[in-house]
Amino acid sequence: MDWQGQKHAEMLMQIFLVASAVAAFAIGYFMRDFRLMMLIYAGGVVLTALVTVPNWPFFNRQPLKWLDPSEVEKHPKPQVSSNTTFSSSKKKSSKNK
Repeated sequence: MDWQGQKHAEMLMQIFLVASAVAAFAIGYFMRDFRLMMLIYAGGVVLTALVTVPNWPFFNRQPLKWLDPSEVEKHPKPQVSSNTTFSSSKKKSSKNK
């Protein structure tokens, strides 16, 4: 699943869960049946899981483009220089206080 697919799946999950919660509450309230409300909400959760958890093809419409190994060798990773004298002098000054 690509990044946009993850965003889309999360948005669908939130919409489905809120919609099923509102529908379950409304039906449970008007029918005066708590068990029915919980069953409708559980069905909404199962439906949400079936729609958002599998890696459906419509979640992979914008795949990431990775570099070829030959391109990685041409552009080496920059080295981070560690300034040890600064960190050691800072430790000494904090002990003196």
